[in-house]
Amino acid sequence: MNRITRTALCTALLVFSARLPLRADTVAMPRMYYTDTSFGNAFAKDPDVVRFAGRYLMYYTASRPGKGLVIGIAESTDMIQWTKAGDILPEQGCEEKGIAAPAAIVLGGKVHLFYQTYGNGPKDAICHAVSTDGLRFVRNETNPVFRPSGQWNCGRAIDADVIEHEGKMLLYWATRDPAYKVQMIGVAAAPMDSDFGRDAWRQCCDGPILKPELPWEKNCIEAAAVVRRNDRLYMFYAGAYNNEPQQIGCAVSDDGIRWQRLSTRPLLPNGDPGTWNASESGHPGIFTDDDGKMYLFFQGNNDRGKTWGLSKMYVRWDGDEPYLIRPGDNHRFDLVK
Repeated sequence: MNRITRTALCTALLVFSARLPLRADTVAMPRMYYTDTSFGNAFAKDPDVVRFAGRYLMYYTASRPGKGLVIGIAESTDMIQWTKAGDILPEQGCEEKGIAAPAAIVLGGKVHLFYQTYGNGPKDAICHAVSTDGLRFVRNETNPVFRPSGQWNCGRAIDADVIEHEGKMLLYWATRDPAYKVQMIGVAAAPMDSDFGRDAWRQCCDGPILKPELPWEKNCIEAAAVVRRNDRLYMFYAGAYNNEPQQIGCAVSDDGIRWQRLSTRPLLPNGDPGTWNASESGHPGIFTDDDGKMYLFFQGNNDRGKTWGLSKMYVRWDGDEPYLIRPGDNHRFDLVK
């Protein structure tokens, strides 16, 4: 074999290996790792978890190469081993190019899913659907149910998250400035007894409630994941665009609208070189189990976005400040002032 042939073969092998899911024998893997290979690639992003009908359901973004993004569903009995349980495919006209970034909440024995359309640039917006089994969803007839107004944003809404607060459903979303450069977070509210349709939502801000200000956040804050503790709301959020690297910070609020960061540094940084999340630790999803234990799910990769996988951390508290424990080796991640 001549030198040119050997070089070409090595290049081909490198390209092929970059498309494969991470292997435990070549990369330091977390105790829980999940990716979706059902469409021929390794792609799972934007996790959100609920407990429903005796098992855990994880909703996430999956990718059908050449056909756009869809929402995948995985199930588990222990939150460690996950099995693909189904997909939610585009159905309505507004979803034609793709759907992504789901946020799930259980209300009245049903799973309510809030998610975004994808592939429409500034016209992407938040949709809503309901399920009695957690797998098959009926769309809200008014979809998309929310997009922001005001000259401070471009009209886009993505990365939904919801939480019940003082008799209302708070809907968090990310948008961009009119120049389509800076990503930031806003909030809207709807009555809990509404159908969460388009007429139910009222925007609660006339500007971003959280926007990038710190060096590590660069030009992006997105993917709010909000949880209640001791009558206060805590937001875990993603800072910086994907693979810049994206990392996870934390802020606190008394009313869900005015937020204060707990640190000038990320709570969960991207991993060290050679780890599964060396390129980023991003897009958090917060989950509180029936026993009160709290978990932070997040996405990561080590190949700058060629593949994507999901993992989790334990969330623990030191007074009013959260810290994270990595399952397996119990490594602790603390807020740095």
